[in-house]
Amino acid sequence: MRTVRVAITSTIFLFVFASHLLAATVQVGTCRNSVPSFATIQAAVNASSAGGTVLVCPGSYAEQVGIDKALNLFGVLSGTEKAAVIVAPSGGIVQNTTSLSSGNPIAAQILVTNATGVNISNLTVDGANSQISVGGCSPVNLVGVLYQNASGTVNHLAVINQALTGVSIGCQSGLGIFVQSGNSGTSNVRIVNNYVENYQKNGITANEAGTTVTITANNVVGQGPTTGAAENSIQVGFGAAGQVSGNVAMDDIFSPDTISGSGNAASGILVFASTGVTVTGNTVGNTQFGIAFVSDATAGPADNGTIQGNRISATRVFDGVELCGSGNTVIGNTISGSDESGVHIDSTCGAVASNTVSKNTINDACAGILVGTAAGSNTIGTNNFYNTRNTTLTADTCTPPVMAPTRLLAAHAAAASAATNHARPSPARP
Repeated sequence: MRTVRVAITSTIFLFVFASHLLAATVQVGTCRNSVPSFATIQAAVNASSAGGTVLVCPGSYAEQVGIDKALNLFGVLSGTEKAAVIVAPSGGIVQNTTSLSSGNPIAAQILVTNATGVNISNLTVDGANSQISVGGCSPVNLVGVLYQNASGTVNHLAVINQALTGVSIGCQSGLGIFVQSGNSGTSNVRIVNNYVENYQKNGITANEAGTTVTITANNVVGQGPTTGAAENSIQVGFGAAGQVSGNVAMDDIFSPDTISGSGNAASGILVFASTGVTVTGNTVGNTQFGIAFVSDATAGPADNGTIQGNRISATRVFDGVELCGSGNTVIGNTISGSDESGVHIDSTCGAVASNTVSKNTINDACAGILVGTAAGSNTIGTNNFYNTRNTTLTADTCTPPVMAPTRLLAAHAAAASAATNHARPSPARP
């Protein structure tokens, strides 16, 4: 009987010991006593079992990090220092994966693949000095943090400088945070409380069916007027699903745009070919489109979404809210300083119908609500208009006779009064 008890006790001890190893904590650097130490983040990740925690001491880490198992990766405090920064290796940031939609090469600074429960917090990811085709437009897409068929939380990161220098006009490389699904895989990622700035193309992006995101309380800041690419602070597209709430999105302007152009334009929040997306309580400013829902004949519709309780200001050249979809609800938003319109139901992108626009407050616009001449049946409820040349106008363009000198790109907006085509927000799809 005693032998049986010893065997059982030994088995329990080994199980508890093994469980402890599986949840082991390691550090990068030497800021924590009695914790196994590694010189690089990648070495610490490699040495960790699934479910473990990697604590990153303050300092600069010139590496690209790959994660393919459940893991907590956290920057930590040491004395008065709390800045763990991932920077480009001396040889530059190199390709380490390919796009799940196109197969194009991607160079990600943090790459998370085929894993759930990957939580990353309190790190700076700096893409400066990437050495990716400086002076041209590389086919390799630079990404700060990339989840591919992976799930978890991205919290309190600073993701900066995923932009190239000296690039050709229209260069699409450069995403801050990117979530992508493919090959029948799925991704479910919470992106909360992050700061994203100086991206080449997009700040936060979620693409493809199988992807679900919650994008909340982030500050996403573009480059301002640029010829590099038509930027988007936040994008949910190509069949992805999710919620976008309580973010600040600003400074997305593609300098070559004019109101008569039919090319690409920048936007604060873009929902492209994704249905049922909710965009609520965000602050959007100094963009060309504030919030845009855009259907695409090939990629799919942007229908049945909700745009509610947002504050949108200073949309240069175009519209506070752009609707190129059906069945969407635009309610209770405050929209100020729209060069073209507060809300545009845009019939130049195809059949648009069953949208509802009500209880919005629109101040200072050429048209408060612009309803395309070929639009189907839409419901325009009670809205509050102030300082609008037209409260509701049946047309697809509206050009003010005089533009305020403080508005950027105003001279472009005065170039045409009756364009037959209308610029579209430009989605990122590496």
